[in-house]
Amino acid sequence: MKKKKVLVTGGAGFIGGNFVQYMVDKYPQYNIYNLDLLTYAGDLTKHSAIEAKDNYHFIKADIADRMVMIPIFEKEKFDYVVHFAAESHVDRSITDPEIFIRTNVLGTQVLLNAVKQMGVTKFVHVSTDEVYGELDFDPSTFFTEETPIQPNSPYSASKASSDLLVRAYHETYGLPMNITRCSNNYGPYHFPEKLIPLTISRVLNDQKVPVYGDGKNIRDWLHVLDHCVAIDLVLHEGVNGEVYNVGGHNERTNLEVVQTIINALGKSEDLIEFVEDRLGHDKRYAIDPTKLEGLGWRPTYSFETGIAQTIQWYLDNKEWWQQIISGEYQSYFEKQYRL
Repeated sequence: MKKKKVLVTGGAGFIGGNFVQYMVDKYPQYNIYNLDLLTYAGDLTKHSAIEAKDNYHFIKADIADRMVMIPIFEKEKFDYVVHFAAESHVDRSITDPEIFIRTNVLGTQVLLNAVKQMGVTKFVHVSTDEVYGELDFDPSTFFTEETPIQPNSPYSASKASSDLLVRAYHETYGLPMNITRCSNNYGPYHFPEKLIPLTISRVLNDQKVPVYGDGKNIRDWLHVLDHCVAIDLVLHEGVNGEVYNVGGHNERTNLEVVQTIINALGKSEDLIEFVEDRLGHDKRYAIDPTKLEGLGWRPTYSFETGIAQTIQWYLDNKEWWQQIISGEYQSYFEKQYRL
């Protein structure tokens, strides 16, 4: 029997990388294709344990380059596409919005054209709760799939634009798709510029940890492995054309997250340094995942168990994040794939 082919875009990133590993291990009967441009946040060292497996394949390509993407689709004839590839760091979007539009909007449109031309069984577009804008601090309010889209940063605006393109291709061309919108992820292989790994690495080095504003902004934290299970479920059982929110039921203020890590590592909260707030900083995100839970999904990690596991992972894998911070990881592709 011919193996089904699953294209994962952005599979050298944080969430996409965890998903690639999850799929390669869970579905030996599938061929998993990791397509990534290997920008600054793309890291292939995380795949050293699977790169020799028969069902894992890597393609270096730019999703926004239609002259490259169309031939790839024509050659491989993918059955499924799971689209993670995106610029995702809000701070970077504030200083340089253009690259976010190119990758997140144009890149998604190029993929959609390729999918429409070649046909796939399912296109899953991985998005973010940030497209909904912000909630106030009322704990009874949540984002649902019916919440209007009101993005507040160039990053979230670019993701909202790509969401709308995916919806339009479904409505206009009948493209089989689902959109998932997740809360803040954390876990193994999180790039060190993000809050949790940044805090862990700085605390371990006895460096100051910057906290925006008063630290009271609230996020709902979702362990990346719970997210991978959710996307797998949507890929195989999601109702065509539907949006599914993926949340962890783990709301914490940014300050609480930082304090939890500092205390777990036995360091002083004097390391906390409050800095000028981010422009357009949303107050609170919180997701109601009832619709996805109707398919049978539940998060398995509480924040307490998840953050303990994550901290231990960073303690056990110092070499990985230290070479990310130093930039050494960027030579890995050259060594592994070009020599």
